[in-house]
Amino acid sequence: MATVETAILVLDSGEPEQLATFYAGLLGEEVTYNPQADRFETAGASGTRLGFRRDAGFAPPSWPRPDDAHQTHLELLVAEGDMDAAERAAITGGARPVDTQRNGSHEVRLYSDPAGHTFALRTH
Repeated sequence: MATVETAILVLDSGEPEQLATFYAGLLGEEVTYNPQADRFETAGASGTRLGFRRDAGFAPPSWPRPDDAHQTHLELLVAEGDMDAAERAAITGGARPVDTQRNGSHEVRLYSDPAGHTFALRTH
């Protein structure tokens, strides 16, 4: 029997409320502040939970990364016909395009969020 109830991905940022607002806009979710964890969080009908913690010394990940580097990134799944609309929403919200590629039958578009974390829009 698992003792862990759920998981939440927490991203560090110098401006956590701004970053929470960015992801909430993409996911159609609400932003709340969790005083026990001292972070902003998003949650919604999709079941996705993200946290955003203030780090005054935050330095964004580098891109492009060295060939042997492994970085964590967030994948946001998009219906095949909605990719262009999802890209417009991401860029309007403050994302910066990094790369576009086809991965087999799936399209993948990479961005950096307003704090510099890499995320992907990916068809499924």
